[in-house]
Amino acid sequence: MGLFGNNKKKIIEDLHKKSEDHCNEISKEINELLDDLKTEYDENREVVREFSNFVNELKAKLSPEDANKLLDFSSRFNKVKRCARKGVEAMRELARDQRKITNETRMEYEEYYYMK
Repeated sequence: MGLFGNNKKKIIEDLHKKSEDHCNEISKEINELLDDLKTEYDENREVVREFSNFVNELKAKLSPEDANKLLDFSSRFNKVKRCARKGVEAMRELARDQRKITNETRMEYEEYYYMK
């Protein structure tokens, strides 16, 4: 019986190690993607404001129809910015959730390991 119990512990230990490695790899990839996304967002976040200022300068020089088209485009550009911001926030939440799940899984394995 003792040998079988040790075998179970070894299996649990191996599963724990593999699970932890997979979780850490996923966390690493998520964090890299988040860093890339935040960097890109930070580099380009002022573009919308600059474009809006440019639109305001041009508006008076354009026909009302062209000015409306430009304002519409500017409005859609703002929606793209909001979408990008939501993407960064979603990746941040995903990274946080992945860390949380990794820690919970680690604790469950350790709890099960020491119970058996």
